[in-house]
Amino acid sequence: MSYLVAPGSGERVDVFGEGGGKRTAEAMDVPFLGELPLDPRIRVGGDSGRPVALLGDSDPQSQPFMAMARQIAAVCEGGARRAGPSITIED
Repeated sequence: MSYLVAPGSGERVDVFGEGGGKRTAEAMDVPFLGELPLDPRIRVGGDSGRPVALLGDSDPQSQPFMAMARQIAAVCEGGARRAGPSITIED
C-alpha cells in the first residue's frame, strides 16, 4: 500500500513519501509492480470474501490490482531475468 485518496477532494496523499517502492525495486534489480491505495473498502471486500478485484477492470477500486496483476503476468511470461546461483556439492 502506498497512498490514499482523500475523501471529498479526491486528492492523492502519499502517506509514506513518494517513490520509495520504485527506488527499492531498482536498487534490488527486481521489477516494480505498481502502487496500491490505502482504502478501507479494500479491507471490507477482503474481510467479506469479495475482493475488489472481482468488481472488474472498469471499477476504480479494482484498477490498481488489475494493473498489478497484468505486470506480474508479464514478468512470469518473460521467464527468468537472470540465472540463479550455481551450487556445487563435493564429497
